[in-house]
Amino acid sequence: MGQNGVLDSLIMALIFCGIFAFSMHRDRSRYRNVVLLLFAAGSVVSLVLSFFDGVADKVLLLLFVLLALLVLVLPFFLIANGVVMIRREGRSLANLLSLLLGLVLLAGEVSMFFWGIGLFIGPELKLHTITAAVSALSPVLMLLMLTALYLSVTFLNFAFYCVFLQLIPVKRDFDYVIIHGAGLRKDGTVTKLLAERCDKAVTIYRRDPTPPCLIPSGGQGSDEVCSEAEAMRRYLLSKGIPEEKILIEDRSTTTMENITNSKDLILAQPGRKYTALVTSNYHVYRAMRYARKAGLKAVGIGAHVAFYYWPSAMIREFVAVHRERKHLILYLVGYLIVISPLLIVLLERL
Repeated sequence: MGQNGVLDSLIMALIFCGIFAFSMHRDRSRYRNVVLLLFAAGSVVSLVLSFFDGVADKVLLLLFVLLALLVLVLPFFLIANGVVMIRREGRSLANLLSLLLGLVLLAGEVSMFFWGIGLFIGPELKLHTITAAVSALSPVLMLLMLTALYLSVTFLNFAFYCVFLQLIPVKRDFDYVIIHGAGLRKDGTVTKLLAERCDKAVTIYRRDPTPPCLIPSGGQGSDEVCSEAEAMRRYLLSKGIPEEKILIEDRSTTTMENITNSKDLILAQPGRKYTALVTSNYHVYRAMRYARKAGLKAVGIGAHVAFYYWPSAMIREFVAVHRERKHLILYLVGYLIVISPLLIVLLERL
C-alpha cells in the first residue's frame, strides 16, 4: 500500500477514533456511539491492513470470511439459545425472542441460498424449473436476504457496544449506588438475577474508600408479598451492609421510575451526589439512557447474568431502544438504504 497509504489510514483512524472517544466522554448513553463504534472499528481495521502491504487483500478476505461466518452462525446460535431459554425459564414471549429472531435470520439465509442457486448454479446445470421459480421469486428472496443481513449487522453492533460499555473503567468513590429491581420469588426473597445485582452493589460498597449509600429501588407488584426494595434491603443487611447505609425507594414500577424516584431521594440528601447505577450487564446501556432523560448524572455498572439468559435479554434491549420514535425512524431509514438496490430494480421493471 505504501507509506502514503499507511499515513492516510492512520489519519482516518485517528479522526474516527477521536470522534468516538470524544462522544463517549461527553455521554456514553447516546445512540450515536453505537454507530461511531462501527466506523472507529472499521478505520482501525483499515489501518492494520495498511501494514500488510502485498497481502492486504488476503487478510481482508480472511476478515470478511470470519464476519460472514459470524453472521451465518448467528441464527443457529439464537435458535439453540431459544430452546435452552424455554427449557430453563418456561414459555413466554420474552423467552421466545431469541428463537423467533433466529428463525427470521435463518429464513433470510435460506433465501440467500436459493437465490445463489438460481443465479450461479442453475444456469450451469440447466435446472430450468429451479431457475424459473427462483427468477419469479427473486424480489422476495432478495428482500428476505437483505432484511436478515441488516438485522444481523445492526443487532451484533448494538450488542458489541453494550459489551464495550462494560470494559470501560470507571472511577470509584461513589456517594450513592442505585440498585434496580428485577422481581421476587413467591416467598418475598430476591431472585438469582436480583441477587447478582445486590452482590455487585455490595462489592462496590466494600471497595469504595468512602462507602456509599445503597439505594435498592423497586415497588411492590400485585403478586408480591413485599416491595422489591424491602427484599433487597433484607438481602443487603444479611451481607453485612449497615442499616444506616441503606436508603430504600419502594414506589417505582418501571426503570424510569427507579431512576427518577431515586434521584429525588439523592437530591434530598446533603453533600456530593456522585452516583452509580447497578443493573444486569445487558441493561446498563438503557438504564444510562433513562438517567440522562431524568437529568441524573451517573455511570452504569453491570452485574453478571447467566450466559444463556443474555441473548434474549439483549434482544429485548435492542427492541426497547429502537421503539423510541427518533431511533425507529433512523433505523427504518437505514433499512430503506440497504434495500434501495432492490427497490431500484423493481422500479426499472415497472
